[in-house]
Amino acid sequence: MTQSSLSREPPPVQAPVTRLYLIMRRSRVKRPTVGQSRAVTRATTAACVGAVLCAPFVDAQPSAERVRARALGVAPGVFAPGPHNAITDVPGVRVAHHTIRAGDSLRTGVTVVVPHNGDLYRSRVPAAIHVGNGFGKLLGVTQVRELGELETPIALTCTLCVWPVGEALAGAMLARPENNSVRSINPVVGETNDGGLNATRVRPGIGDALRSALAAADTGAIAEGSVGAGTGTSMFGWKGGIGTSSRALPAAAGGYRVGVLVQGNFGGVLQVMGAPVGQELGQFAFQRLVAPSGNGPGDAQGEDGDGSIMIVVATDAPLLDRNLGRVAARAIMGLARTGSSASNGSGDYVIAFSTAESVRRSPGNAPVTSTELSNDAMSAVFQAVVEATEEAIYNALFMASTERSRDGAVAAIELDRVREVLARYGIRPP
Repeated sequence: MTQSSLSREPPPVQAPVTRLYLIMRRSRVKRPTVGQSRAVTRATTAACVGAVLCAPFVDAQPSAERVRARALGVAPGVFAPGPHNAITDVPGVRVAHHTIRAGDSLRTGVTVVVPHNGDLYRSRVPAAIHVGNGFGKLLGVTQVRELGELETPIALTCTLCVWPVGEALAGAMLARPENNSVRSINPVVGETNDGGLNATRVRPGIGDALRSALAAADTGAIAEGSVGAGTGTSMFGWKGGIGTSSRALPAAAGGYRVGVLVQGNFGGVLQVMGAPVGQELGQFAFQRLVAPSGNGPGDAQGEDGDGSIMIVVATDAPLLDRNLGRVAARAIMGLARTGSSASNGSGDYVIAFSTAESVRRSPGNAPVTSTELSNDAMSAVFQAVVEATEEAIYNALFMASTERSRDGAVAAIELDRVREVLARYGIRPP
């Protein structure tokens, strides 16, 4: 994969030949031919970590051809986005991806969200978790719910990668010199299942990917689509991935920032700003029940629209965990606007936190005093998170590029066809 300042990914690491052969045998990754090796030399389209060979991979729809939602005239809501229209518009929040795209079957990675530049264990942020549907794995959920705070960054990855990523995240926190006497840590790791494109049982170098992403985490623009934890994911039957968006509240509403990042891997009946895009393009959940003779490609994400989404919400509004729980619940409304029904086989999780210094907490017995927004001041924040969640999901879908593996391919949604549908419903680029 071509390195980019937006993706903030470290350069690939090559493996010794003996170790490489064993990994290819165990994971059924094919050894490259001479011609394939030359193709790798010509095109830097694969990224890898640990001891996995970078093998040829040609993206049929390069990211350069993809556009964010606003370029299509899709701008949900009434509030304006921040400068980057990303979760990093919330001051102090940093993000990075590390993508694993190797051989003919590894399509996965890690995405990290770091709430602030300090030591999170000693300067914890209030946090809350909301579950739309709980068919998934979220490491650390019970302690966050019990104490209402985060003490590590948030990591997103593949389903079977949760535990090694959690181990690596705990190790990274415990390795900090100021934490040399810490005896417990609560890493928070979420997931979606990328097993349709990724050899998810292999999990090569995933701990190294987490450490690399932590080291690269930064503010500013964020790569979207088929990167990091979104490399192997799908949405509404098309390629999915990472998406982000933000909102800046007017000064009269406090001037606070709200940012959202999603890892999309779910199905349903896609609608964009109310336009029935999934139905118009002939790909939506339950299609075989209601239109068995249709001429479209068929059901999206299986008959019931199964799949999962991780939603991370950040704000600099001074909120404690009770009101952050209310904020997290509103993100599900943004998800619903895009056509998800949070099906039985879906894991829909929201993690919300506040970066405001006035509400941070330190370990120990000292009394905690905080000043937070009143309940009556919450409505604008609720509106902002609904809008930003909806747009982040569209960005994940529109920015994702076609991905192939030995098990097949998942095509990116055709943006020209999306434009045609949107135009019929009065939605056009500015």
